[in-house]
Amino acid sequence: MPSQGEGGKAGLQPDPACGDRKRRRGGTRLRERRHLSQFLTQLAQDDSRERISVTDLLVLLEGRATAGLLLLFGFPNMLPMPPGTSGILGLPLVYLSLQMMLGRPPWLPRFIAERSLPRADFAAIIRRSTPFLARAERLLAPRIAALSSPVALRLAGALCFGLSLVLLLPIPLGNMLPAAAICVFALGVLERDGLWMIAGCLLAVLSFAVVSGVVWAFLRGLALLLG
Repeated sequence: MPSQGEGGKAGLQPDPACGDRKRRRGGTRLRERRHLSQFLTQLAQDDSRERISVTDLLVLLEGRATAGLLLLFGFPNMLPMPPGTSGILGLPLVYLSLQMMLGRPPWLPRFIAERSLPRADFAAIIRRSTPFLARAERLLAPRIAALSSPVALRLAGALCFGLSLVLLLPIPLGNMLPAAAICVFALGVLERDGLWMIAGCLLAVLSFAVVSGVVWAFLRGLALLLG
């Protein structure tokens, strides 16, 4: 599919085999440029699949699996959810961000990786969330290349790991700001946008400050009651 876009350039090569290699490389670059919203929409429209599992996403997202799944698991936490939901959705975030911090390929325990949804339900979720994702993607662009280095990505993973631990705390509405920070980090990693990585850092600092304040107020109030 994407290799046709490089056909004109390949015609300039005197060696047909070299042209074929260039087309294959060009096709790979175009696949990597495809936005996550486009990929998810295509997957949701794939009639050959009855169900979509977390393992499917791990395999199909390839090199973007960690950031893509951080975004998918983090986004619902930005919305008002029933009590206990953040604990369920926060656990995969802990595993994924830890792998990102360690610079390892994404891995999830079997009981998470094998979870799946009927394709119709997955498509309904994608229809509701894709417009927001597509708007965000229009604001993204490769910027500040130093913040896309392996070291920077590990630091981002460490911050996301801390944020995902915060998500597990039973704090009313305390999951929304950390989840927003994780999603901003994920979008920055997906599109190699250092500006969004900086925004993720600022949101992470704000999240830790707010949660620390809430925990400190709770402990102080508890001490007054017991004293």
